[in-house]
Amino acid sequence: MRWRDAKKGKFKHKAEIKKETLNISPIIDRVKAFLTDSFMLFMPIIYIVFYIVMGSREEFRANMLLGWIYILVPHFIITTLFLYIKNQTPGYKAYNIKLCTFKHKKPTLLQVALRYIIFTITMVIFPLLFIPFFTKQKLGLHDYISLSVPLHHK
Repeated sequence: MRWRDAKKGKFKHKAEIKKETLNISPIIDRVKAFLTDSFMLFMPIIYIVFYIVMGSREEFRANMLLGWIYILVPHFIITTLFLYIKNQTPGYKAYNIKLCTFKHKKPTLLQVALRYIIFTITMVIFPLLFIPFFTKQKLGLHDYISLSVPLHHK
């Protein structure tokens, strides 16, 4: 960098360069992707557990802890595999979102699994869902802890 360029303001700060390279997906697209994944991945698992594995909703209600384990374990496996292998779930693909690390690399299996677990905890502790609205980069707790970020691509 030359001094004249710096003096005239023709250079970019490191923070500006990082902000340009991280094309973080808008919150509304991430919400839409989540809803799409809910209907494409979560709902079929719920129906299978309710009516095939447990027999009825009343049986699910009687053994709710076991029922939720039957639902969350396959959903965890399917979602984690989608994100680890393709960097996208069907909802992410529909809204042109890819999961990457902050350094634009493919996230590890541990990062993806940690992201799922923290997001599930965030869903249970409802106020944590609003963290993206109060952070500069509009990322959730699961993004910061897993060091992954949903990027808009194309």
